Amino acid sequence: MNIIPYGRQNITENDLEAVTKALSSDYLTQGPYIEEFEEAFSKYVGSKYSVAVSNGTAALHLSTLALCLKEGQKVITSPITFAASANCIRYCNGEVVFCDIDPETYLIDLNKLKNLLDSSPKGTYSGIIPVDFAGRAVDLEELKKITDEYGLWIIEDACHAPGGYFIDRHQKIQRCGNGKFANLSIFSFHPVKHIACGEGGMITTNDEFLYNKLIKLRSHGISRIMSEFQNSIEFARGDGGTNELLYNQEYPGWYMEMQDLGFNYRLTDFQAALGLSQLKRADEGIKKRKEIALKYSKAFLNKKWLKSQSGYEDGHAYHLYVIEVENRLELYNCLKANKIFAQIHYIPVHLMPYYRKLGWNSGDMPSSESYYKGCISLPMYPTLTEKEQDFVINVINNFYRG
Repeated sequence: MNIIPYGRQNITENDLEAVTKALSSDYLTQGPYIEEFEEAFSKYVGSKYSVAVSNGTAALHLSTLALCLKEGQKVITSPITFAASANCIRYCNGEVVFCDIDPETYLIDLNKLKNLLDSSPKGTYSGIIPVDFAGRAVDLEELKKITDEYGLWIIEDACHAPGGYFIDRHQKIQRCGNGKFANLSIFSFHPVKHIACGEGGMITTNDEFLYNKLIKLRSHGISRIMSEFQNSIEFARGDGGTNELLYNQEYPGWYMEMQDLGFNYRLTDFQAALGLSQLKRADEGIKKRKEIALKYSKAFLNKKWLKSQSGYEDGHAYHLYVIEVENRLELYNCLKANKIFAQIHYIPVHLMPYYRKLGWNSGDMPSSESYYKGCISLPMYPTLTEKEQDFVINVINNFYRG
């Protein structure tokens, strides 16, 4: 059996052709593929606007900046996530407050969140960054009821969940990133994600003001929109106000202004071309992931030594298939010996040394810490063959039988 990783990109001939075409064009960056990718992604998730950026971490950082997170302001997130979900708060010198997970869904526990908010005066917290962990969508409709009561903004971390959704109280599908409940949503295009650009990210929103702000912030805080210019036409021309008739009182074509402190968080055109090509088969990838998840769920049904993320769920995007087991280290090593490279998602962020130095300790998030003791992510990607999945299942079953 060949090596079986927990995740793997799928690059097709169409992908290679798309990238080659972009590389042969006049633009390697800031060209037409960016806008085309953004428009296609908005259509896919159902949002009004999308902003392509260099990676998911950049998407988180720009989102906190766009929402004007200030030094000392408190923002809530989950401890079971990649560190970037919390780190973006620290980039703005905000204060990270963790809220424990629901042990059945692995998502931020809305009852615990409500208790956390009730225990402090209104205005204590500025926002929340819920995580669609493993691809399971947070019920943003229910979350927004809570955040509206306390005046919090929402950044949905949907890096695991393009194509995922929850069902609202009207029995309608609400796709992750559609902008109906969250102020901003962010996605990642890392190679093991649903859509691979090598690196890359996207921010979606229905808020035009936030969209325009993000466009500026991702490119050094620079604006080229004449109606936004703050310096005079005379200054821009650099001619002391002469030749008014010649220039017709317009800003010269070269002129631009840095109006805010922004960053170089742009995506390249050839990455956008790859993303566009991958997006065309995103639904096909989701379908395959769900087939793999359903097979795992049936294979491990009623196993006393195993617990999964509340079984199979149709709205789940299945970036990961996570189980909780006994003797996790021994199983991990057994899988590795059989060339199956499972992964652990995640070490609780609040117990990383950086966050321990900020005052977080063992015992602060009991459900998250209990989850970490047994969690392991099994191979999950569209090109995983039936034979490979059978092998993974058999190795696990044999390990616990023996």
